[in-house]
Amino acid sequence: MMSRTVEGGFGVDPFHEHTSQYEAWFLDNRNAYQAEIRAVRELISSADRTVEIGVGTGRFAAPLGIAFGLDPSLPMLNIARERGIEVAMGVGEDLPLPDSSFDLALMVTTVCFLEDVQLAFREARRILRPGGSIIVGLVDRASALGAQYFERKEESVFYRSARFYTVEEIVTSLSQVGFVGFEYRQTLFGPLAATSPSEPVKSGYGKGSFVAIRARASAH
Repeated sequence: MMSRTVEGGFGVDPFHEHTSQYEAWFLDNRNAYQAEIRAVRELISSADRTVEIGVGTGRFAAPLGIAFGLDPSLPMLNIARERGIEVAMGVGEDLPLPDSSFDLALMVTTVCFLEDVQLAFREARRILRPGGSIIVGLVDRASALGAQYFERKEESVFYRSARFYTVEEIVTSLSQVGFVGFEYRQTLFGPLAATSPSEPVKSGYGKGSFVAIRARASAH
């Protein structure tokens, strides 16, 4: 799948210059895209006041009912705004948001473009209210699809500067900045092109290529 945004100083230009190619992925891989939305939705409470960090063009925020998002790419933010999302320019490592202002911070296929993952997770924790949560969605590098992306990254205008992570690496980074109580959903259990409209979403990780992780911020 194609990633949604760039959360650091490097790599922003491809998303400025190839926004239409980015958008085309969701049309060409509709079944996979919808499966990812279902996986994330299972971890979101309707009571959550949520910000999407790396909102991109709003491809996840809009169907998930998330009203606000940040991204460093102005062309992508313009599309997100057209989808009814309130947007602001910003990067994950330096969020222009006050402390304790959200219940949930969402990052979907964003972590591979962060310059400093732990700093971004620390920033996400800062803006969360006591007991707030983070959801991180990613293609697991340990999965078949993750290995394929890693091996072919030089062929992609988006992935050349990306860093791919395993679920365990993301959990370790989240734990180190004070997140606890991990919960997982996984989907995409076969080749991307073979994804069906009824692709299942299951608990846990290790079998599906796309994994959504929810964790709670421990007491400061």
